[in-house]
Amino acid sequence: MSYITAHWSFDPFVIVAAVLIVLNELGLHRLRRRSRPERARQRRKRSFAFYGGLAMLLLAVDSPIDYWADDYFFVHMIEHILIMFFAPILIVAGAPWLPLIFAFPVKVRRAVGRAVMLSSWARPLRAVGRFLANGLVAVVLFNFVMILWHMPAAFDLAESNQVVHIWLMHSSFFIAGVFFWLQIIPSHPFTPKLSTTGQIGAIVGTNVVMFVLAMALSIFTTSSWYPAYDHVPGVTLSPFADQQIGAAILWVCGDFWAGPALLAVIRRAIDEEGSTSALLDKMLRHRSMPELPEVPRA
Repeated sequence: MSYITAHWSFDPFVIVAAVLIVLNELGLHRLRRRSRPERARQRRKRSFAFYGGLAMLLLAVDSPIDYWADDYFFVHMIEHILIMFFAPILIVAGAPWLPLIFAFPVKVRRAVGRAVMLSSWARPLRAVGRFLANGLVAVVLFNFVMILWHMPAAFDLAESNQVVHIWLMHSSFFIAGVFFWLQIIPSHPFTPKLSTTGQIGAIVGTNVVMFVLAMALSIFTTSSWYPAYDHVPGVTLSPFADQQIGAAILWVCGDFWAGPALLAVIRRAIDEEGSTSALLDKMLRHRSMPELPEVPRA
């Protein structure tokens, strides 16, 4: 029981999460005064998903998961999955963007909006935003970040340097996760840039990458990849067995997010097209050939 109750920590992210909740509630209040009741109720329901995503992040960085991740590789994999997949899924589904913007006074919103959208100094920032919002870029970036930080050199660097661990590894996991899931989950005012076929391909392809990474960590090797876990005092579990358990978690947890996400995309696409056959026709591009005009006889 002490594994669950002990070793909770206070991370500065607790303050960030508290500020975000206050701002979101203030924005919801201001939007409710200018919206239809049904629209306000929808925003309120989505806000619970946003708060759930923040709770997932807090669970990853403040709970015993973060403490035991320093000793056990498989616990570290649980932490990574929470940060890359489940927290971004809930936050994107919660669509907190407009409430967070409307939390600020009108003058501040207009001044910041003009500065970001129109000023010359923000031109590089706008270019980076457009680049990351591209559907293909978001999917490639997500998978690149996932592979990069599980390479032995990068992983051990993050384990030996907390600045790299928190501000580079975990931050890139979360940011890449948000941009990836913005291509799968509609999150007002953002809409996915990928087509239905592209979304299905992104989910299946990313799941395959996770499977390959899991197999590389377990089936395709006979030793531990990470020196940081080779000699941890007090840990009796062998580093290679620890790595194999972590690989199994990657393998199994891939189905936990990919299956529901794939079903949700397919169901949404069927609703949009009207039937399963119409969706298949669109995806497979089975369009009937146009009739050729009759050639008049001489």
